[in-house]
Amino acid sequence: MGYMNLSPEIRRLSEQAMADIAPVLSKLHVLSAENTEKVLSAFRKFRVSDGCLTGSTGYGYGDKGRDTLDLIYADVFGAEAALVRIGFVNGTHAITAAIFSALKTGDVLLSVTGTPYDTLRGVIGIEGSYHGSLRDYGIGYAQTDLLPDGKPDYAAITREATAPHVAAVFIQRSRGYSSRPALSVGDIGKISEIVHAVNPKAAVLVDNCYGEFTETIEPTEAGADLMAGSLIKNPGGGIAPTGGYIAGKRDLVEAAAYRLTTPGIGGECGASLFNNRLLYQGFFLAPHTVGEALKTAVFCARLLELMGYKTVPAWDAPRSDIIQLVELGSPELLRRFCKGIQAGSPVDSYVSPEPWDMPGYDCPVIMAAGTFIQGASIELSADGPMRAPFCAYLQGGLTLEAGRLGIMTAADMLAGVFDN
Repeated sequence: MGYMNLSPEIRRLSEQAMADIAPVLSKLHVLSAENTEKVLSAFRKFRVSDGCLTGSTGYGYGDKGRDTLDLIYADVFGAEAALVRIGFVNGTHAITAAIFSALKTGDVLLSVTGTPYDTLRGVIGIEGSYHGSLRDYGIGYAQTDLLPDGKPDYAAITREATAPHVAAVFIQRSRGYSSRPALSVGDIGKISEIVHAVNPKAAVLVDNCYGEFTETIEPTEAGADLMAGSLIKNPGGGIAPTGGYIAGKRDLVEAAAYRLTTPGIGGECGASLFNNRLLYQGFFLAPHTVGEALKTAVFCARLLELMGYKTVPAWDAPRSDIIQLVELGSPELLRRFCKGIQAGSPVDSYVSPEPWDMPGYDCPVIMAAGTFIQGASIELSADGPMRAPFCAYLQGGLTLEAGRLGIMTAADMLAGVFDN
């Protein structure tokens, strides 16, 4: 072997990393198998046939495949209902519809995981001045911060959830551009239990991006009222070309559908444009693909730890999302790492990523994504804000074999400043 001209030292460290993580890989195989059985059971239960794999045009009335996929998502995620649509342009769009489903003028949204991810701040109205934000509709915002160790502050949540007009409690499962750990489903379940006890009328809403199938149960099975995510992340399995989903309580899902389309129509309309086959196949493969992404993240953590870098989570730590943080310490190293991920990708490998002012972010961001589907985070990609401590956030990997090669390429890019 030697097609990619990787250095002997990086190959040696790669073999050591693979040997070290073997027990973790075995556990992840078991996780993928259990979640695959869960999905296959739902496909059988709802009698998926070739007729479900076609699509619709125009208004999309009577789209059997679209409507059956809603039932499958709801079943797998332990929810009353689900809305799976290519009309969601990204995860932020789906999460926004979920948030608006539970709030009206005069209500307050309480975030219990600190300040939400960059692209949601404009939605809420705490950054920028965008028409149609929560603030524009007279909806208030409050937050409780996480504890210093990144865990939820249950005492603060208990206190703040009873504040006047709090109608929805927001949980961001994944870390965003921070070093705190992803919340486990157990953490989310405990928050849900507290909120429902002290404020039964408040809905618990979860940004589930990057978290689907990283455990054997989902937030809606642990007490959350509604969750949302992107189809070009975990549940799309690397095959869904676009879209998002919402799952949870039936009335909230219906209200979110009104936000996606229009009041009185909701999920009844919306042509699938012959994407059903891709959405079904992607969801069927999702448990396996997420398992491969988790294995890739574990390998990345171990290899970079062997090279002397700090990683979060550590290679042998529990995981509740697919994101791997690597603290690189300088803008040059962040550029090198992202350049290496891009060079080790199947698409646009010859391109060198550069930081730029992306919409929705407060500083330049560098993004490496040589993906078959533009911006697909379930495929191997890495990005990070150009601010101290200059961390790369790696996610995805359709296969461990390819993900491993991409990370080895990035490691080679760093090797010029790696003191052996």
